[in-house]
Amino acid sequence: MNARRTFATAGRVLMQIRHDPRTIALLLVVPTLLIGLLAWIFVDTDVFETIGPAMIALFPFIVMFLVTSIATLRERRSGTLERLLAMPLGKGDFILGYTLAFSVLAVFQATIAVAFAVWVCGLTIDGSIGLLLVVALADAILGTALGLLASAFARTEFQVVQFMPLLVFPQILLGGIFLPRDQLPAGLEAISDWLPLSHAIDALNAVAADSESAAWIWGQIAIIGAFIVGAIVLGSITLRRRTP
Repeated sequence: MNARRTFATAGRVLMQIRHDPRTIALLLVVPTLLIGLLAWIFVDTDVFETIGPAMIALFPFIVMFLVTSIATLRERRSGTLERLLAMPLGKGDFILGYTLAFSVLAVFQATIAVAFAVWVCGLTIDGSIGLLLVVALADAILGTALGLLASAFARTEFQVVQFMPLLVFPQILLGGIFLPRDQLPAGLEAISDWLPLSHAIDALNAVAADSESAAWIWGQIAIIGAFIVGAIVLGSITLRRRTP
């Protein structure tokens, strides 16, 4: 991989997105609106205080997964990737460039979502807001990395959506949103330990309740980071030049 080519790829992706207001709105506004809708639904209850931190993980994760996977797939289907790889650009440069570009957007997305949840929706955070933001950012980048991995295998946008039951839905069901993970059947709890979204939700809940040390939370962030690196490496290896 070459740093100059990677950053050039990231810059090209950001320039493309800059001229696509619908994608910008989907990335930056939709997760915040969904968090606001959830807070409004449970305005007279304590439910939002319970599930709000998990929603900061869930909505950006799903949106980043969808947008990244479809955008990357279109590069292949249009033949853009094949033309780029005919130049001195490796698959690793391409995947990492996309990751960097969407990570920049993830910074804004996570910042807006956290600020809206805390200062507009009134989500109580007993721990560090900065640490909450770091976890939310890692989670959004995780969605980006898994989206890139899914796009490496999919041939159509419909197939990308089909990857959601495989890569996304199990993480939602077993991540502790519907039932605390320590109350899951033993087998399912063991599986959930190997799902990265579980660690993001655990870390966000811990920051919100100030129930764990900063070292423990950084350990969860490190686990999420390991999954991100693994998804990027696997996506680079399996990426095809063009989709038939």
